[in-house]
Parts: sequence; structure tokens; C-alpha cells
Amino acid sequence: MIKVVLNFKTYAESTGDAAIQLSKICEEVGDLYDVEMVVVPQIADIHAISSQVSIPVYSQHVDGVGHGGYTGHITAASIKAAGASGTLINHSERRLKLADIGASISACKEAGLTTIVCTNDVPTTRAAAAIKPDYVAVEPPELIGSGIPVSKADPEVVTGSVDAVKRIEPDVGVLCGAGISKGEDLKSALELGTEGVLLASGIIKAPDQKKALEELVAGI
Repeated sequence: MIKVVLNFKTYAESTGDAAIQLSKICEEVGDLYDVEMVVVPQIADIHAISSQVSIPVYSQHVDGVGHGGYTGHITAASIKAAGASGTLINHSERRLKLADIGASISACKEAGLTTIVCTNDVPTTRAAAAIKPDYVAVEPPELIGSGIPVSKADPEVVTGSVDAVKRIEPDVGVLCGAGISKGEDLKSALELGTEGVLLASGIIKAPDQKKALEELVAGI
């Protein structure tokens, strides 16, 4: 099944009550078009959303620490208890060192959480795949929020990442991110060998979020 991961970031249009409403839209569209929708709200909204929808709710970040004196950190156990079933790691707006990525993945595996590690090029994707997350999401940072999909602007980084991952860890899935907003972008990403997309502003900032989401998945 095609995987569509919607990162809510910290937009006003996807915070609090608006985040709950958008999650319900994602659930409805996912059921209608047989697409696996995943919502990625802010930490404070995870519990409220997970209690009202049945689709997967992920965290935007997890630290590789456990219980103890780690004030201000986000633990895998805490987001699991809040209702999350997975997380993003190393988004371009929350970059980590490789050792920290590994620690976060380990903490998530222990908690039973699905992991999506964001990468920005083929070498980074190769390194991330070796740590065995569930997915990598390829997102050149210069294209994030640009409206220019990486599948068109730099398709080689997508095909190269898919090839690198399958050579190292065939069980790791590959998602395409950055600039994804239209059905043709999703179709192109799938044709390049990915299993789905990670997107944000193209849906979050749309005048009609449901219409934008339907237009994304309707033609697949």
C-alpha cells in the first residue's frame, strides 16, 4: 500500500484543534482511496489526535535517551504512551549526528516504534540505511517548501538512494520528500522506486486541505 506521511510541522493550520480536524481528513481520504496515511503532529497534539483517529500518528522527533535525568528530551516511551506508533528522525529542520540517529533508532526499536530517517543525498541515505531504520525519506533541504518536487528537480538523488538502500538493507523502505504537493509528484516518486512520500506545506497550507489531499492520491 502507498504510504503518505504528512508532517504537520508547527504551522498554525495544523496545531491544536486544527491538527485534530486535519487528522480526521487524512483518515477519511486514506480510507476512501486505500492509501496508508500517517500524520506527524507536534508532540503536544499526539495524544489528542491518537485518541480520535485510527490511522498511525508519528512524532516529529525522538531523542536516543531513556528514563532518567533528561529534562527537555523526548523519549520513545513517552510518545508511545501518548499514542504514537512511529517517528521522524533527523528531519532537515531537526538535524542529528549519525551517532544520535543510531541512538534514536535503538530507543524506538526497544519501544516498538516505526522509524523514518530523513536524508538529503545518496551518501547520507546509504549511511542511514546501514543503521536499519524502517524507512528513509530523501529530502534535499533546498527543495523543502519550494513547490518543486525532488522527483523532478533531482530524480537521480531518488533513484540513487533507492539503489543504495536496496544494496545495503533491502528491507528498509524509501520515501520521497521535498516539494511534493500534487498527484503527478506522487506518481513520479513511485515510478522512481519509492514506496510513498513525505510532505507538508503543499497540503497544510492549501486553502482546502481535503481537496488538496484528494488531488494528491486520486490518480494513483
